[in-house]
Amino acid sequence: MLYDLHELQRSFLTPLAAFTDTGSQIFSHPASPLAYTPVSRQIAATYELIHRMGKIYEKPAWDLNHTEIDGKRVTVGEHVVLRKPFCNLLHFRRLGAGSHAQDPRVLLVAPMSGHHATLLRDTVRALLPNHDVYVTDWVDARMVPVSDGAFRLNDYVRYVQEFLRHLGPETHVISVCQPTVPVLAAISLMASNNDPNLPRSMTMMGGPIDTRRSPTQVNRLATTKPYQWFEDNLIERVPTRFPGAGRLVYPGFLQHAGFMAMNPDKHVKSHYDFYVHLLEGADIDAEAHRRFYDEYNAVLDMSAEFYLDTIKIVFQEHQLPTGTWVIDGQTVDPSAISSVALLTIEGELDDISGEGQTQAAHDLCSSIPARNKMHYTAPGCGHYGIFSGRRWRETICPKIAKFIRQAT
Repeated sequence: MLYDLHELQRSFLTPLAAFTDTGSQIFSHPASPLAYTPVSRQIAATYELIHRMGKIYEKPAWDLNHTEIDGKRVTVGEHVVLRKPFCNLLHFRRLGAGSHAQDPRVLLVAPMSGHHATLLRDTVRALLPNHDVYVTDWVDARMVPVSDGAFRLNDYVRYVQEFLRHLGPETHVISVCQPTVPVLAAISLMASNNDPNLPRSMTMMGGPIDTRRSPTQVNRLATTKPYQWFEDNLIERVPTRFPGAGRLVYPGFLQHAGFMAMNPDKHVKSHYDFYVHLLEGADIDAEAHRRFYDEYNAVLDMSAEFYLDTIKIVFQEHQLPTGTWVIDGQTVDPSAISSVALLTIEGELDDISGEGQTQAAHDLCSSIPARNKMHYTAPGCGHYGIFSGRRWRETICPKIAKFIRQAT
């Protein structure tokens, strides 16, 4: 019912968004005579602000058409190399990479936590010059027909294993936030079964491996409410106009509301600053705001089974760190991993995955020699800062690149 009301609201806001978009153009476009009236800039700014608050945000394009290698511009092609109902494995193929064609192969596992994989655009951009990059591009659950079956957290683990087997040995895995848990589980099971396609290294960034350590507001929400509360209050059925009609999901718009509620003052200030930038003609700052919220406001639905499994297995029962997670009759045992190098990265100011939650992987992976383990806490860095922005590009990405080459 809530999903239907949300769609009804969107249908009402769509004409308003279209009207305000047109109004903004009329009062700002150089070819429009109204753009030169005394209050045109104020009117245009007001219209655009309303437009951006009411528009529908679709999945953004990756827009990674080129990279720079050794000072030369190299074309990048985006190819789907493996299709699954809930995920496409993308390859960002560098055309004409020359001597860099043999760069380390990296599987970047994007989070399925409400946003599209394009949230890692800056991550991919920084990796491209020195790595052969593959990315898990998760599909919006509302676009997956019910006939394709359910998708659970254990299925996520199986997907990661299938991708690693498809890419073969010598692959390096980087998981960001939520997937650190299923990635560690996937590699643990592969190690227990002596799978020849084990990766060479695994880098885990800002993930909830053991949420008992330094619990955050996100962790506390998952533990202060009973499992049944999440099932009763946050699960909706996809409306009939989508291919996944009838599928039970945790809607992206609810996840987005949760994101906004965590830091409401910050978002209000950001939109006010955007309005001021439009008035002052600060085009670069205004465009940065547009790019960020085009990504931040574009959300996807998660299958209900996956979301509820995550609440139970990761946040409430802590099955990975307590050694009680069983997949296909086999216990997930990270101590079985011995030949895969481990790097964990945390942000000092991360308010989503608290200090020590990712580093917990070192205790679990007790069979990995100390010389093949490394941990880094990025000073003054929040959650998003560990995989995007200046600190990511200038400090964290070079550390990962060095670690990967040492593990090769």
